[in-house]
Amino acid sequence: MKFTTMLKMASATAVVAAMTSGAYADSHVHPETGEKLAADQTFTYRLLDGIPTLDPQLNEDVSGSDIIRDLFEGLLNQDAEGNLIPGVAESWEASEGNTVYTFNLRDDAKWSNGDPVTAGDFVYAWRRAADPATASPYAWYMDLMSIENGSEVVAGEKDPSELGVEAVDDKTLRVKLTSALPYFASMVTHATTFPTHQATIEEHGDSWTRPENMVSNGAYKLTEWVLNERTVRERNEMYWNNEDTILDKVVTLVINDENVALTRYRAGELDKTEVPAGQYPALEEEMPDEAHSFPRLCNYYYTFNLSDKGPEAFKDVRVRKALAYAVDRKVITDQVLQGGQFEAYTFTPAATAGFEVPDVDFAGMTQAERDAKAKELLAEAGYGSDNPLQFDMLYNTSEGHKKIAVAMSQMWKQKLGVEATLANMEWKTFLETRGNQDFELARGAWCGDYNEASTFLDLVTTPSGYNDGKYSNAEVDELMVAAKTSDNPQDNYTRVEQILAEEMPVIPVYHYAGVIMLKDNLKGWPFENVEQNWYSRDLYKVAE
Repeated sequence: MKFTTMLKMASATAVVAAMTSGAYADSHVHPETGEKLAADQTFTYRLLDGIPTLDPQLNEDVSGSDIIRDLFEGLLNQDAEGNLIPGVAESWEASEGNTVYTFNLRDDAKWSNGDPVTAGDFVYAWRRAADPATASPYAWYMDLMSIENGSEVVAGEKDPSELGVEAVDDKTLRVKLTSALPYFASMVTHATTFPTHQATIEEHGDSWTRPENMVSNGAYKLTEWVLNERTVRERNEMYWNNEDTILDKVVTLVINDENVALTRYRAGELDKTEVPAGQYPALEEEMPDEAHSFPRLCNYYYTFNLSDKGPEAFKDVRVRKALAYAVDRKVITDQVLQGGQFEAYTFTPAATAGFEVPDVDFAGMTQAERDAKAKELLAEAGYGSDNPLQFDMLYNTSEGHKKIAVAMSQMWKQKLGVEATLANMEWKTFLETRGNQDFELARGAWCGDYNEASTFLDLVTTPSGYNDGKYSNAEVDELMVAAKTSDNPQDNYTRVEQILAEEMPVIPVYHYAGVIMLKDNLKGWPFENVEQNWYSRDLYKVAE
């Protein structure tokens, strides 16, 4: 298979690199570039919120995944451009019409306590993720991967032992799929699929992720975790490629205020932080080597609560379309954010591999035309000055999210007489509230779990675990199921996007750009990887 050939080439490259590197500790130069390395190899960056969990099978947020990719290693990793490269698996191959995947694990992969990493560790982790008893917020992902019996195990209809994943021997993992899935290999870079150490979990239960208990297999070990304050991870001497890892320590600091974070970045306390909304142009002019903006595989939207708990007004498609049309996305991207973000009229970003952005009606209108149509639709639905539309608008605490919510609510007020009441919550409470449908209109955002349009469009299918608005459309469900086995699913994706524009269960607002401040002595950041799956072992600091 071409996958195996590519992996053998990548493995050969890795072997050559290992033979020619490792001397940096003595010479204090980068083994490949020759750059002089800084004496202190500590990378410190800011988090908006505390990390609720560092359990790979329980994590559900992007920031948590960033840390987990350092602590644990899955079957495959990504390089700086987002291409698949070996992880615990040195090679893999697809057979039987791409319905069986076999991963060949490296002999030198070890847990931080010295135990070998085996195929059985992946079997345990994958069964654990799918098992309803685990209550993984990403259990649906195991079904999405089309693993044999995945749907039934997640639904509690079959025992986790019947999941189509098998340890042929300690170094061979075999996965059986219910149908061919051409992008299956790219899905195993996701944290939910990372191995976990069964004996440690059984011994320590819920406290197994504490620094004093955790056994992990990534390039770093967790040495400190103060909830809502900081985490510290340090080099794992047992990691199979520890010799070529340069950063010694990675520290996260929870700073809720992005302007405070920028101040601390300027003071030298942080190596990386996010650019506050609206400040990128000035920072790029002031510090061109440190201010960065690049496309990301993420969308930003607001979702209507269409469940029985949701407001009656949102059951009317005219109301939903009126609110979506009246949002001037160019004002939000160019005046509020000012960081290179892209106006969104589809749910799926243009940066998605192989995705052709379809034409949808409201995208082709001028904003004046959209505003006029919005007024017409809302009036038809029975709302106006004598009967103003009122609802609550929920977002998680962040100055940037607040600015966007304020801008949108003012647009609705001025154009349509709508009265939106803003409310914010800290991240964990926000997720619970949205997941329980205890909201009317709520912020949503999604960064692709893999680089293919289905990672976004599956979210609006009826069974999706992250369909918090409980939108349901039988044609969308059928199209997305059919897309999984289609040689060219673009037609399906085009039709789904058109249905979303017709029914507007969500308001697409913009597609992300990564807008960050990064110290110019920190090298190796994968700006070309639109998924932004970065690994601290690929980063290093040069001497100033």
